Amino acid sequence: MTPAFIAAIPFPDLSPNLITLPLFGMEFALRWYALSYIVGLVLAWRISLAAVRRVHLWPANTPPMNAQQIEELMTWIILGVILGGRLGFVLFYQPAYYLANPVDILKVWQGGMAFHGGFLGVVVAGWVFTARHAIPRLQAADCIALGVPVGLMLGRIANFINAELWGRPTEMPWGVIFPGDMAQDCPGVIGLCARHPSQLYEAALEGAVLLGLMLWLAFRRDALKVPGRITGVFLLGYGLARYVVEWFRQADPQFITADNPLGWVIPGFTMGQLLSLPMAVVGLWLLLRARKT
Repeated sequence: MTPAFIAAIPFPDLSPNLITLPLFGMEFALRWYALSYIVGLVLAWRISLAAVRRVHLWPANTPPMNAQQIEELMTWIILGVILGGRLGFVLFYQPAYYLANPVDILKVWQGGMAFHGGFLGVVVAGWVFTARHAIPRLQAADCIALGVPVGLMLGRIANFINAELWGRPTEMPWGVIFPGDMAQDCPGVIGLCARHPSQLYEAALEGAVLLGLMLWLAFRRDALKVPGRITGVFLLGYGLARYVVEWFRQADPQFITADNPLGWVIPGFTMGQLLSLPMAVVGLWLLLRARKT
């Protein structure tokens, strides 16, 4: 038996709701998670606007889009994030459940969004939009990619506030004692169980570090002059960061069995790692292509 964790951080007294308003006999809540989506999309839009307004950053001093096109594109991106994120969660993580309960697919308020699905939704939305307006796709992708890490950072912080998607048990002094029976279900541990705050690991790596690197490359190192370079940095950076953090993140319960306690989808790979590796490979290819250019 493993002793109880002594050096650990109690989970702070945080509510998943920012505000709750009584109205017509019911309660309406603004949740931190929803707010992270709203603020993340607004900040991504502002970052893209800042980039296209600096014409000297782009090849031949010609941005791929104007401000009005970016605003229109944001509508497409919002639809891609929501529809792709939900369908990605359904198909990648719980297909059997939703096949048996198809009506629950529409119940987005119960949670269940997948980044990789949202990413594919944005790719499809961007592909259609650029085709309709004859916009260079790689340059448009660079413009979109610049703002993605800020949304990832805010979303992962919201995951922490919601006390969800926590990490594997740890004896590190920065381990967090998350509330709830599932978080405290640590076989072999006596007393309280501390876990890696893997949400904050992801907020730091996929969010803050990647955002800082990409903004520095775009606004200080002329990376936007070479189409695909910023997109390559994002794909490779996210893929590697997610792959590393998955070693500390608790796998989704539907993948965990007595014979597979780490939740491998195939031996040695979680679902998050399996979905992130192709992103890293495509990102590396784009960077090599940009280097040749």
